Formats: sequence, structure tokens, C-alpha cells
Amino acid sequence: MNGLTLAYIGDAYYELKIRKHLINKNITHVNQLHKNAIKFTKGESQAEIITYFIEKNILSSDELSFYKRGRNASGPGRKNIDAKTYHQATGFEAVIGGLYLEDLNRCDELIEKAITYIEGGDLDGKNS
Repeated sequence: MNGLTLAYIGDAYYELKIRKHLINKNITHVNQLHKNAIKFTKGESQAEIITYFIEKNILSSDELSFYKRGRNASGPGRKNIDAKTYHQATGFEAVIGGLYLEDLNRCDELIEKAITYIEGGDLDGKNS
């Protein structure tokens, strides 16, 4: 499957998991749900997450392959985000999409790590 297709499914699954996470935190007003979800789903956040995962050697070689497939296939980018960040975010979504199709437990594990990272904790569960 090509990198953009992996990113397409990864984007949908990641968004669903983030929405479930926020609802589980008893955030129920749609406007608040949306504002909180953006913190996790905007391209800049996804680029930060994947950069952190790569720097900390959290990803396997197969997961890095998903990342590169998404990053390299992502095209020129968007007007509201720089190209490098857009490519990294697409790569992150491709990792999620590839794992969604091949290893759902690992996919959910990485999403939990992403949530912890964005919420300001380190991956050992301690606040930074």
C-alpha cells in the first residue's frame, strides 16, 4: 500500500482514538472537544511526536519504513503549514495507518505514547 493511503487510514484512526480519549476525560461540549483535539491532531503536533519517536529510537525498522513511505509521498504540502512539517506529519499518519492494518496493539501503544507526549509527560508517565 502506498504511503498516502497508509496516511489516509492512519489519520482517521488517530482522530477517532483522540476523540475517544477526550470523551473519556469527560469533555463533552463539542467546541471544547474540537479545541482539545487540535492539540493532538494538528500537523505541528504530529511532526513533534514523530520527531520525538525517532530521536528516542521508539520505532522499529518496519515502522520507520511506514514513516518514510508517507513522508516521501506527501507532495508539496499545504498553505498553512511548512513543507517539512507537513511531510513529517504525513509520515506519522502513515505509521499509524500501517500499524492499524498490521498490528493494532502496537498502533494503540504508539497512540498512547503520543497522547502522553502531547499532554506534557515523558513516556515513563512522569511529568516533565
